[in-house]
Amino acid sequence: MQLRHKALCVHLLTATGAVLSMLAMLAAVTEEWSLMFLWLVLAFVVDGIDGPLARRYDVKTNWPNYDGVLMDLIIDYLTYVFIPAFALFRSGLLDGWTGWFAIIVITYGSVVYFADTRMKTTDNSFAGFPGCWNMVVLVLFATRPHWIVILVIVVALTVAMFTNIKFVHPVRTERWRAITLPVAVLWVVFAGRAAWVDFHPSSWAIWGLVVTSLWLLLAGPAQQLLERRG
Repeated sequence: MQLRHKALCVHLLTATGAVLSMLAMLAAVTEEWSLMFLWLVLAFVVDGIDGPLARRYDVKTNWPNYDGVLMDLIIDYLTYVFIPAFALFRSGLLDGWTGWFAIIVITYGSVVYFADTRMKTTDNSFAGFPGCWNMVVLVLFATRPHWIVILVIVVALTVAMFTNIKFVHPVRTERWRAITLPVAVLWVVFAGRAAWVDFHPSSWAIWGLVVTSLWLLLAGPAQQLLERRG
């Protein structure tokens, strides 16, 4: 297969995320939350694979007719933000005004963040929380904290999008990648398992989700603290 055709295949792989987002949305409309998250986890896997492949086959040069970055952003907004926000609202985890408040700040704040040209740092981490609400809402479904805790998390992470707090990219952030990348893979395994068993509270996957999520959330700020001390 010619290199340009390989580049085209990468674009087509990225585009499958649109189909997965539709399948997730259809599941969400019928309140089949576990099925919805299984589709979102699969979309997350595709999103994790297509980036390295795009760089390997230099899609910008070998198939420049399609804008892979734009395609990726459109799909990411659906799978990372829009559908998880809908699920948070529709599921009843946040009732009344809290649900309306959450979906407004999540969708509004995230679309502004996604358009920010300063969202990446020099070490390919994210400047501010990268709007990974699919991961956050999945953990909230798995742990079912009090609504006040959920609201505080939503507000804190929305504010964090517009700060200089660093959040690692599991693939592109080189520092601690030997730990972060396996942790991200484990997160996918735990997320898939938790959704598969319908978030049963006794599942070992719940604790795995919490531990891996904490690492992915705190690794970037920890790196910043070490850099300042150094």
